[in-house]
Amino acid sequence: MAAGRGDREALEAFVRETRKDVWRFTAHLSGDLGAADDLTQETYLRALRGLASYEGRSCARSWLLSIARRAVVDRYRSAARRPVLATAEDWRMIAERTQPRGVPGFDEGVALRELLELLPAERQEAFVLTRVLGLPYAEAARVIGCPIGTVRSRVARARADLMEALTPVSSGVAVAA
Repeated sequence: MAAGRGDREALEAFVRETRKDVWRFTAHLSGDLGAADDLTQETYLRALRGLASYEGRSCARSWLLSIARRAVVDRYRSAARRPVLATAEDWRMIAERTQPRGVPGFDEGVALRELLELLPAERQEAFVLTRVLGLPYAEAARVIGCPIGTVRSRVARARADLMEALTPVSSGVAVAA
């Protein structure tokens, strides 16, 4: 990778081409749109530190999303060690004030986020990587660190779960929409 050899233009192009996917991935994994910017920045800081040692055994995008996944996990671990200082009411007020308004596709994004929250974490992660970010199953398997068949199974189960959640129920019998 030219960026690893110090090519500044290649590095800038790599960041431009991958930033949106990294941000979307960290936002979905963390469930925190406000933290996605910080997590994306942390991902690129870690990637830049390790860029010279990147061996190219997987595509650069998969390598970067693996780093993003670790950044989110590390954030969760760090947060779990800290005491909670805000009350639930404070948290809700802050969250409501920071929500974007009038952004195209925002309502659909909220609806998708709510649906994805119904899924177990491992299915949600596989679904976001393959269906939202568009990674091939093999790349998603490398990011998650599991066999490709497991990713396929998780995505299939996530689809079934989402379809079940979207199917209207009338007198206890599911009706096709």
